[in-house]
Amino acid sequence: MMKASFKARYEPEKAAAAATVAVNAGDFKLRASMTDATVVNGPTLNGLALALEKPGSFIINYDVPKKDFRFQFMNSVKVADKPLNLTYIHSNGDKRTILDGTLVVDSANKVSANHVFGTGNARFKYTYLHGGLTTFEPSYDLGKNAWDFAVSRRVYGDDVFKGTYQTTSKNLGLEWSRSSKLNGSFKISASVNLAEERKMPKLCAETTWDIEM
Repeated sequence: MMKASFKARYEPEKAAAAATVAVNAGDFKLRASMTDATVVNGPTLNGLALALEKPGSFIINYDVPKKDFRFQFMNSVKVADKPLNLTYIHSNGDKRTILDGTLVVDSANKVSANHVFGTGNARFKYTYLHGGLTTFEPSYDLGKNAWDFAVSRRVYGDDVFKGTYQTTSKNLGLEWSRSSKLNGSFKISASVNLAEERKMPKLCAETTWDIEM
């Protein structure tokens, strides 16, 4: 089976587009993705990436123009009979290694941690799902010594409204998204920096279509 995904993004200053084609090959997936930079002045290799994935196990990405490999390995272990999902990511080009872990306490509570090796920095997040519809996500950045907050609410089945606030940058964000297998997905977001004298909102719209062949 082959699956294609097309994404368009629009901001007042610029517009961008991207496409991904994935092919199932037994237990593996072969994926190719490109941006508008690949075809606008091309065809060129700009924005072209290839990937080999075994779902739930590993992903190997290759950035063609940069000749850069990115390795991602996933695993799950039990901690006090609770699933701990681990993700190890290494980018060969910038020598960056990230370890990400999520402990699923129960269906409503999750605790996540993210660490970039060599930086001494870590980020922690607690996710609480209330009533199956409302999600609260406070997070703490150890390096910045700062809290961020997010709250989202699912309405009418496919629609999600989300608000975020970053304490360090004083950015307030609002987002409306919809995910539908029949009509595609879209996201409309607006953000404003409360620290700026002229509090002009930044607007962005994204839409995605998935096609199975």
